[in-house]
Amino acid sequence: MFGPEDEAFEVEEFDLDAVAWVRGVDYVAGWREAKDAAARLGDALAAAGVEGRLRAVSAPDGSGVVRLELSPRHAREVAALVDVARLGKAS
Repeated sequence: MFGPEDEAFEVEEFDLDAVAWVRGVDYVAGWREAKDAAARLGDALAAAGVEGRLRAVSAPDGSGVVRLELSPRHAREVAALVDVARLGKAS
């Protein structure tokens, strides 16, 4: 299962000293948005039986970024799920 308490779900604490700050850029808001999106994606992947590692970060422009690491097998499974979803929308 993917969730904040799960080892597969990694949310890095926002490290104030690890970034070069640009005045006026809201890095925390981007990180929070990415954290929420990663949790949603993690739930969906777990429901589909896909194991991976998710990481929420903030980009240099302050936008949120969700990083997903998958084994090749699970990457193929996700691609197949996307194909099925795309075909379902085409009907």
